[in-house]
Amino acid sequence: MSENITLQTKLSYGVGALGKDLACAPIYIFLMFYFTDVAGLSAAFVGTIFLVARILDAVTDPMMGVIVDNTRSKMGKFRPWILIGTVLNAGVLIALFCTHYFEGTALYIYATAAYILWGLTYTVMDIPYWSMIPALSSSRQEREKLVVWPRLFASLAWFVTGSYGLYFVSVLGDGDQGEGFFKASIVIAVLFILSALLTVRNVKEKTVAVTAKPAAKFNFKDVLAIVGKNDQLKALIGTVLSFQVANMLVGGFAIYYFTYALGNPELFPIYMMVAGAAEVAGVFFFPRLAAFLPRKNLWVVACGFPILSCLVLLAMSIITPGNVLLIGLAGAAIKFGVGIANALQTVMLADVVDYSEYKTGRRTESVIFSVQTMLVKFAGAAGAFIVGMGLTVVGYVPNIVQSSDTIMGIQIMMIGLPILLMTISGIVYKRYYHLHEGFNAKDYEEKAENVPLEGIPAEA
Repeated sequence: MSENITLQTKLSYGVGALGKDLACAPIYIFLMFYFTDVAGLSAAFVGTIFLVARILDAVTDPMMGVIVDNTRSKMGKFRPWILIGTVLNAGVLIALFCTHYFEGTALYIYATAAYILWGLTYTVMDIPYWSMIPALSSSRQEREKLVVWPRLFASLAWFVTGSYGLYFVSVLGDGDQGEGFFKASIVIAVLFILSALLTVRNVKEKTVAVTAKPAAKFNFKDVLAIVGKNDQLKALIGTVLSFQVANMLVGGFAIYYFTYALGNPELFPIYMMVAGAAEVAGVFFFPRLAAFLPRKNLWVVACGFPILSCLVLLAMSIITPGNVLLIGLAGAAIKFGVGIANALQTVMLADVVDYSEYKTGRRTESVIFSVQTMLVKFAGAAGAFIVGMGLTVVGYVPNIVQSSDTIMGIQIMMIGLPILLMTISGIVYKRYYHLHEGFNAKDYEEKAENVPLEGIPAEA
């Protein structure tokens, strides 16, 4: 397999991430708000359907990984599903932002069905997209260079959505938020499809053996075996899940925090703008940080920035509520860490693919990368469930001035819970994840000779 990845491939792969994250960022940033304050659903119900949908993903995401790894076509096993999934998800995205047109029981049924369908169709596209990375080069250095491109473009999508999303909604809807969200979804869907077409045309896996004898096919029992035998995949799941739940909690509570706890909704786009720029910077500087810092400490550094962000928000709320400088600093800190973590977790998954092949004798890019999609969506759902239930518990009522107890509850959930979860993520990473320098079978076997227990020693 050729080691080098061309600039055209990197750019086209990055544009694909721009389109797909323009399509998913509104879901994670605004859907809770859209459902509660525009469509009129209860916060507790929204949190519940988010969680139920992710429980379904626990089965459907690995199943999609199996389907992709079993695919044989002239286009390879990844690109057909990227195209199919994009078209399906773009249509469901538009349908999702039609929820406000319904009322009563129909409103609740439609919102549930539309959201579950969104998750299922996004899976069809997202898993093969990320699964391509190990198939584009076997070089860890090339993978690290490649992953910067989709993460940069994805961060740009989140930056634009968080900073200007509500403004575009207001302009497109001429003051009607429901109409604005609907029209914005149509624009996003078109951009999404165009970006996928570019990716499918220019990004090609290095080994496409259509005429060769097909490899042994996978089934769902194989997925359980792949996860069960891969201690590093399980460590990565614990590390990434706790980190991303914390990240989603901050993102989910932010619009409520600035609107009601600080009483100034104009602070939200400022926070998101600075945060989005910092996430781009985190991804951009990732290769340099990876070359400079010991790899075993890099995830801990990524966790440290969000913890600092929460502490800055806490100090701001006590000393000088609404201080724009401190709000910007808090936004920059959390998303700089998220940028590092997003880039690093993709490289870590590619390493886990190599490790899994050594442990099981089978190459399972899509099955393992389905974990990434599942984790991101489950983290978003868990965050939304906590947000929805938390708002209900603290007595939140949309579009009114909140009580002091409600404001205090929002502050605790926006600041305290993320600190706890980020700390857990760092501890799990340091204690259980050991593929800091990638996976090399020879090095593994040499170290295993000196270690009686199965697994890579902690000092690796």
